[in-house]
This record gives sequence, structure tokens and C-alpha cells, in this order.
Amino acid sequence: MDKEIVSVEASTFLDGMMLPIAVLWKDGRRFPVEKVLYYSTSPAGEYEGIRYTVLIGSAEKYIYRVKNSWYVMTHAGGGTGEEAHFL
Repeated sequence: MDKEIVSVEASTFLDGMMLPIAVLWKDGRRFPVEKVLYYSTSPAGEYEGIRYTVLIGSAEKYIYRVKNSWYVMTHAGGGTGEEAHFL
């Protein structure tokens, strides 16, 4: 799996907390976040930054944030040269 940097529309609260509103893909697609189900850091070091579990459409997805940068996880698409994205 690889990190894919994405743009994210987010709300920032007075205490500094950020919650994603939509994920913007590099090809111009926009995926609205219906709901943030929960977020946390990794106690075991499985991932970097904060992982947000979000509802996009009817599917639970992960979005990660490290400081002000956002990413999702992708994997190679079976030798076709395309990537399979988790959004």
C-alpha cells in the first residue's frame, strides 16, 4: 500500500481540531464526507498522524492527516499500471 496525497476541505475549530468535509481527488472528483465516525492516533504505530474513519456515500473509509497534509492509502492495480484507491 502507498500513500496518496489528497486535498481535503476541512472545518477548523477554535481549539485547533480539524474535521474533513470532502476529499478532492487529483483528477477533480470531489467525495463529500457524510459523517466523521471517529478519529485517533495509532497507539501501536500502525500509521502516521491522525486517522479519521469517515462515511463517504455508504462506505466507511480512512483519511489520514499529518500536520496540515492529508493522504489516503492506495495499492497497485494488478499490473495494469493503474492504482486502486480506497475512495
